[in-house]
Amino acid sequence: MTIRLFNTLTSRIEELRPLDGDTLRIYACGPTVYDYGHIGNFRTFLHVDVLRRVLELNGTRVRHVMNITDVDDKIIRNATAAGVPIHDYTQRFEKAFFEDLDTLSVEHPEVVARATHHIPEMVRLIQRLAEQGLAYKAEDGSWYFRIAGFPDYGKLSKKDFSGITDGARVDVDEYDKDSARDFALWKAPKPGEFFWETELGPGRPGWHIECSAMAMRYLGESFDLHAGGEDLMFPHHENEIAQSESATHKTFAHHWFHVRFLLVEGRKMSKSEGNFYTLRDLLLKGHKASAIRFLLISVPYRQQLNFTFEGLAAETGAVERLRTFQQRLRSIRPAAQVHEQLAAETTRASEQFRNALANDLNTAEARAAIFELVRQANAAMDAGAIGTENISRIEELLADFDKVFAVLEDRDAEWTRAALAWAEREGRLDQVAPEVKAQLSLSDAQIEAFIEERNQARRTRNFARADAIRKELLEKGIILEDSKEGVRWKRK
Repeated sequence: MTIRLFNTLTSRIEELRPLDGDTLRIYACGPTVYDYGHIGNFRTFLHVDVLRRVLELNGTRVRHVMNITDVDDKIIRNATAAGVPIHDYTQRFEKAFFEDLDTLSVEHPEVVARATHHIPEMVRLIQRLAEQGLAYKAEDGSWYFRIAGFPDYGKLSKKDFSGITDGARVDVDEYDKDSARDFALWKAPKPGEFFWETELGPGRPGWHIECSAMAMRYLGESFDLHAGGEDLMFPHHENEIAQSESATHKTFAHHWFHVRFLLVEGRKMSKSEGNFYTLRDLLLKGHKASAIRFLLISVPYRQQLNFTFEGLAAETGAVERLRTFQQRLRSIRPAAQVHEQLAAETTRASEQFRNALANDLNTAEARAAIFELVRQANAAMDAGAIGTENISRIEELLADFDKVFAVLEDRDAEWTRAALAWAEREGRLDQVAPEVKAQLSLSDAQIEAFIEERNQARRTRNFARADAIRKELLEKGIILEDSKEGVRWKRK
């Protein structure tokens, strides 16, 4: 299938093909590791994950590079306040970030590039700009990019910057520069700050030069696609383009992929609003990692998602419906004949699923196609009219679905246990919901033992004991479901 994706640079939906005809090269902005990631951050990482999974499903080879910003003003300030070296401070949050990616079933990139490991590349890029008169050194020893020397500045964000004032992450009065529009490439150290001694003088890199240097180091001076959250479009991505294309005189990234952030219960997420949530916050409240993933990618990446707890509960039910369907499909006794109408509906669902993803990653339509097939297949199973070939083709489609959405494998209890262990280490057990502690007091093996005891009680017609076991499990957050295929259980 031909994958078509909206390109922020051209404001058009365009076909996505590798420039070299072989491997699609992606650079995606990663985290600044000064704290735990929040769900707005992870919506972006999840949609990048969906993109690479769709490419892989299509048979496209991917080389995905993600940076780790492990030095910036906030990191230096926080590490200094904590009285620890920068590396020790950032390593803790970098480790937590990758744990969170695993919890959300996000595939790791082929290359993880840490800013502090690529200082020489950044220095050489600044020197290239200086040789062309596009980087200059201020009196305090900092280096700046001269925006006036790049006439195309603003072509990504489509803004008029003729009367620009310095925005977020752009230094204003801290450094001496020629123009308010110019941005820092290299920052001279303040008293007591950590710095590198280089040919540019002592200092540390500016935020924007990090991504340009690392992207070109691993993907070349001109590559296929650059991804990130919509908040990075300006000034970060705009500045990346300016400094990179000024140095190389080549198109930096041909396709730009921006994911919209989310609202929480209809409001912008912020700590002051009391609606700021990390992934770990939600797990400790008893929500499942699979449902969080499913919700964050339920709305296509170019639409704003309104994250609500009602919506999260609905996604929990949706995931359970899919898992229950898959279990039923595997245990049902097939009919002798193929259900011809269901076979046709399976073909239709497969085409709709793939076409939706190929058309600008429409995850909502892709999901809808699968859920409609689930409804029809359940009806066929109820009627005892589903054949072996029907089952095989539906299982193949479910496998393709899970290659992208990654929610069918049930590891939710494992991830919640990991969050609980983290809360215990960090002294945050007061944040754990009581029902979470109750649920995790039982292992899977213990639950299975209770179910076997209940089955034995029912076989001997000891219904009082069977009912008592069901009640005891329910009190611990374990729900039993009796069906023709046997007893299924799930954590509430």
